[in-house]
Order: sequence, then C-alpha cells, then structure tokens
Amino acid sequence: MFKQVKSALFWYYLFKFRRRVILIVLLLIVALFANAIYSDVVQYLTLKEKLEFLEAVLIAKWIIIIFNIVFSIYLILTMFKKEEDKVVKKVQKEDKKIKTEIKKTDKFSNREKEFLNKKKLRTKADILLEK
Repeated sequence: MFKQVKSALFWYYLFKFRRRVILIVLLLIVALFANAIYSDVVQYLTLKEKLEFLEAVLIAKWIIIIFNIVFSIYLILTMFKKEEDKVVKKVQKEDKKIKTEIKKTDKFSNREKEFLNKKKLRTKADILLEK
C-alpha cells in the first residue's frame, strides 16, 4: 500500500508541475549535448586550422552548461513556493478591492468604515486554503 501512495504522489506532482519538469529535462539534455556539440566544433576548427576560436568555443560550452544547471536548480527550488505566493497575492488583492470599494462608497458612517477596515470577512474556503 505504501508503494501505491508513493506512486500516486509522484504522478500527482508530475502532472501538477509537468511544464516545469519538461523544461528542466530539456535544459539538462541541452547541457549534456553541449559536450558532444563542443567536440564536433573542436574537430571542425582543427580541420580548418582556426585554432584561435577554440577558447571562445570552450567558454561558450561552459556558459551553456552552467546556465542550464543553475536555471534547473532554481526551477526545482521555486516549484513549491509558487503556491504560497499565489495565496498571499490573492489575499492582498482582496484587501485592495475592499479598500477601493470603501473609498468609492461614502454612504457608510465612520463606525461602519472602521469595521470594514478592521474586519476581514472570510468564507469557509478561505479558511481551508490558509490551513
């Protein structure tokens, strides 16, 4: 049963983050093929006897590899952080909407305005999302 739970979690997260996973796999494939491409370019340059370009090719190869690896690590580290940021931004947007609605309507008394500013009305769904 534990294997089934692990498999279900794996496929759930793989489906949920499929775009990021595909991007990470593509970046790592490019990093792996950079060495093969580099060896072909070195052979070509040695055949044409243009050895002055070898330094630039070597630097370009390592820039590509390091960039792809660092970007992949960044995508992995920020994968789960994205959900928390969405919830926080959503709450901030709701607060801004409430404040703009209060400013638009001047038919409330001062006491009602204070209540609306201090009180955050939340539904059951909002409470469950916070948990």
